[in-house]
Amino acid sequence: MAKQTTSPTFVPDTAWLARGRHLGPDPELDARRNLIALKAAGVLEDFVELEPEEAARSTVLYPRDSAADPGSSARRVFEARWRVADGVAVRAQLTTYDEEGRRHQQGAVTWILAAEAEGRWDTDWPSPATMFWPDGTHVDWDHDMVPGLRLGTTNYLPEDDDELRERLRECARRSWCLHLVVHEAMTPDVRGREPLLSFLPPSLRHQVIEHRATPQQAQIADFALRKERGVHLPRGGAVVLPAGEPGDAYDGERFTLHTVFLDGSAPADLIARIVELAGLPRPMAPEGEAALTRLRRGRHLYTPDEELAHARRMVHHYAEALEAMTQSRDRYREATEALKAALAEATDGDGQPLAPSLLPAKPDASPFSALTKAFGRLRGPGK
Repeated sequence: MAKQTTSPTFVPDTAWLARGRHLGPDPELDARRNLIALKAAGVLEDFVELEPEEAARSTVLYPRDSAADPGSSARRVFEARWRVADGVAVRAQLTTYDEEGRRHQQGAVTWILAAEAEGRWDTDWPSPATMFWPDGTHVDWDHDMVPGLRLGTTNYLPEDDDELRERLRECARRSWCLHLVVHEAMTPDVRGREPLLSFLPPSLRHQVIEHRATPQQAQIADFALRKERGVHLPRGGAVVLPAGEPGDAYDGERFTLHTVFLDGSAPADLIARIVELAGLPRPMAPEGEAALTRLRRGRHLYTPDEELAHARRMVHHYAEALEAMTQSRDRYREATEALKAALAEATDGDGQPLAPSLLPAKPDASPFSALTKAFGRLRGPGK
């Protein structure tokens, strides 16, 4: 019998998902300060900070779901709302987690960020990460799940062949980011060493990791990429890799560039390839699906119109519950009256069983036959 496989769930075109690690002493304090500052500046409409238990608490409109539960390892949940071009509302939730065996992760705190807009996501919109985390390198929030990799900067590949291949495997297994691997044909100057990701649209700057191979690593990097990811790294070129294992829509040749100039100028062709790959369907990790479900079902920030709609749904829900209780009460009343009538028939109304001489002259008659018949009349679906 052929083995059945589950079709992957893809990230909706309205959503933005990211996961990383914060290596600082107090990630919640960093997020709180940034949210307060952006709300005071008018960038955010509002935000709220929640305990994990409060965020996961069930309500009548949003029943608790295992996929929507932050889990026992959650430390804090932050929710924010802001508007982008044409007044489109964006809502997002940042959840911080304690990793199991945190001492082995350099004291890192894992974070997951899920954002969703009212329409299709535009890469020119601000990165949701900068709404919760400071936009800069002075706070250690922007580390990938793979140790040694950081967003927004150039990450040089390990010199050892085994370590290099292990890093590529870990990127495919644990990272949610796209990966750009660039080979330096010659040692660049200061401008050439600047991250190429700074030319990306704002929403993609925290969803792509840039790797660099030194001039001496041309063969070893190409060999490792062929073995681990099945793609070729040209000398002085670059290749863009998807998050996780490549899907059917990924064509390695399409996302390979044979020449990339590291002179400080914007690499238009390379940026276009990254944007194109980011627009392809991307499988969604279970943790990402849970975060997006929690954002949709467990929302805590409402506009006045949403508050009104929410109140109306609550009224409708309680009206339905009251109607169900009323119908149940009526059925109970009918059953009680039928039982009283049966008892009266069986006892002649005085609470004592009828004398045998007063009972109907049926061979199988008994003092409780009438009661049995009454109960028989009550039997049926739902009784």
